[in-house]
Amino acid sequence: MKWRRVAAGVAAGVCVFAGIVWIDNFRDGVDVSEARIAPATAEQVARGAYLARAGNCAACHTARGGQPYAGGRGIETPFGTVFASNLTPDATHGLGQWSPAQFWRALHHGRSRDGRLLYPAFPYTSTTLVTRADSDALLAYLQSLPPVAQATPPHTLRWPFSTQAALAVWRTLYFSPGAFQPDPAKPAAWNRGAYLVRGLGHCAACHSERNALGAMQDAPDLAGGLIPMQNWYAPSLALSAEAGVAHWPDAEVVRLLKTGIAAQGSATGPMAEVVLGSTQYLNDTDLTAMAAYLKTLATDAPAAPATRRPLPPPPPAQPPDAATAKLYEHHCADCHGARGEGIPGAYPALAGNRAVTMASPVNLVQIVLHGGFAPATQGNPRPFGMPPFMLVLNEHEIAALLTHIRTQWGNQAGAVSELDVLRVRADPRR
Repeated sequence: MKWRRVAAGVAAGVCVFAGIVWIDNFRDGVDVSEARIAPATAEQVARGAYLARAGNCAACHTARGGQPYAGGRGIETPFGTVFASNLTPDATHGLGQWSPAQFWRALHHGRSRDGRLLYPAFPYTSTTLVTRADSDALLAYLQSLPPVAQATPPHTLRWPFSTQAALAVWRTLYFSPGAFQPDPAKPAAWNRGAYLVRGLGHCAACHSERNALGAMQDAPDLAGGLIPMQNWYAPSLALSAEAGVAHWPDAEVVRLLKTGIAAQGSATGPMAEVVLGSTQYLNDTDLTAMAAYLKTLATDAPAAPATRRPLPPPPPAQPPDAATAKLYEHHCADCHGARGEGIPGAYPALAGNRAVTMASPVNLVQIVLHGGFAPATQGNPRPFGMPPFMLVLNEHEIAALLTHIRTQWGNQAGAVSELDVLRVRADPRR
């Protein structure tokens, strides 16, 4: 009968797809029986310590108040919570029995020591580009740390996202192991910068739009996106209207990554944490290489996806509302100036500030609600900051104040609504 033929065809198709998924995920060609040929050298351990800083590994693999690299920090996702693993050399709960081949398979293929598929909260979609030599050095460093006997809590993901089968299908759709291929037409510094930004630095993990299943969208490199569960917008590094640095002097890009501040802007929110825990520790050669790569990203990227608010036409020039102008005078003018001119070296100008005029007002709302602070770095140990106004201003006042800032002193950006403020104020993790 016809329905039987259809059912048989569907069953055959499912079997073929299952075979493709199995081959794609579980036949990676890595000989995990390979053992370390020689003990790690002091130079290799030091190199691994530097690479761990470059990858900001401690940020996820250290719970608040916990031992460094002992894991246990919950990484919240739209599908539930994934807990970061213990990277210390504890034989039971950590990396004490891992071989270099097993560790490289985790970075390159996203598979654990026992062969389980790892969740992409661990950014193997980026670390797949890490070289085997760097992987070995990173493991040598982690295995030199004091062991911490701390078990990793079980993940609390919703079904079916908690299953290996669903993860295998996701990987077949969205992940392919890769290797960094230097561009022979580019100088060595550019290639080094591309390797750090796209690989171990996993910048795309934040600076990319994601689809409903959490996969990075096909879009220009580092084109920006809302960070899931954090309600911060990681601006495009390819657009001069957002966070592109194509027209910055190299020294200012290096300064921003090393100290968290530059003449053109400062790092706040999640990026401040990256500078604090990672990029401030990189040497100037690598920071200059990263600058060389970032400065060549396209500045004429296609229009933003529909999920982002388009920049509206310039509003007609109108005198500021008296009540809103009074709000600005009372809460903002002492630091940012009566005309949004700021104080050089201390408080940023608001006039002409692209962080103010970006299409998405999310980060502005976050800063007004929760405060804004650059990281405390060796080059800027006592940064100026902005206090939170969550308990001082209501949604209507914040929306009016931000609309005022985005439309005065030559700024031409869209209004901020009370709903915009409420969306940020609401905790998406409830």
